[in-house]
Amino acid sequence: MLEQAHFPPYDLGSLTYTDIKTLLLQQPRSVALLAVGSVEAHGPHLPLNTDTLIAEAVLNHASLKLHAAGYCPVRLPTLNYAVTEWAAMFPGSSSLKRETAEAMVLETALAAHGMGFAHVVLINAHLEPENILALRSVCKRFEKETGRALLFPDKTRRRNALRLTAEFQSGSCHAGQYETSLLLAIAPKLVKQEIAHTLGDHFVSLSEKMQEGKSGFVECGLPDAYCGSPANASAEEGSRSLSILSDMVLEVVKTAAQPPVR
Repeated sequence: MLEQAHFPPYDLGSLTYTDIKTLLLQQPRSVALLAVGSVEAHGPHLPLNTDTLIAEAVLNHASLKLHAAGYCPVRLPTLNYAVTEWAAMFPGSSSLKRETAEAMVLETALAAHGMGFAHVVLINAHLEPENILALRSVCKRFEKETGRALLFPDKTRRRNALRLTAEFQSGSCHAGQYETSLLLAIAPKLVKQEIAHTLGDHFVSLSEKMQEGKSGFVECGLPDAYCGSPANASAEEGSRSLSILSDMVLEVVKTAAQPPVR
């Protein structure tokens, strides 16, 4: 019998293989949740694992909603590294080659599918363009190999971005008000608020810079690895964003579970 203390969500890494066998036999509405993070500079006030912390928090909040909706969420071990070239010039930032990152995510997702999970979901908070392209490629390759969709609530898609804050929609949101607010809601002790309060507004449209052929935070005009308005961040805003992001996860699972319209 599986211990309910593990739940929600069950944590794959803390279960035995017999636990998983039992769970998958008993739970036809099983959902494997894979958080994908990064190790990357996020201004002088946020930790290098900011994207990982956000992805894991979204996963945990979404698990509660999935459980309430009758699903059985299982957390896969987090993948902490990704394509992170834009912050390469800042100490501590660590990047994988795209082919390495893509293979790591794809093979982890395929392993979950092979175990017998009804759905596999990617949860990502690292918005570097090459990383997003890699994850979208993973989704296509997964579907080609399995005939099933790899669920990816991609918040960079317009329909999702419009649900988030004005700063997020502006594209000037790396370690700014949007992400700093999320960290204040998730792990306030890791936010150097005394520094955040001294950081002036620094609005840079990263999408426009990309269209100009720029790459990398310094080249785009982010000498301190942040843009936006971190001084205006609040835990209240972060909690609202976290709720919206977790709703996106629940929605992609519910949509995938619906029978096709004939």
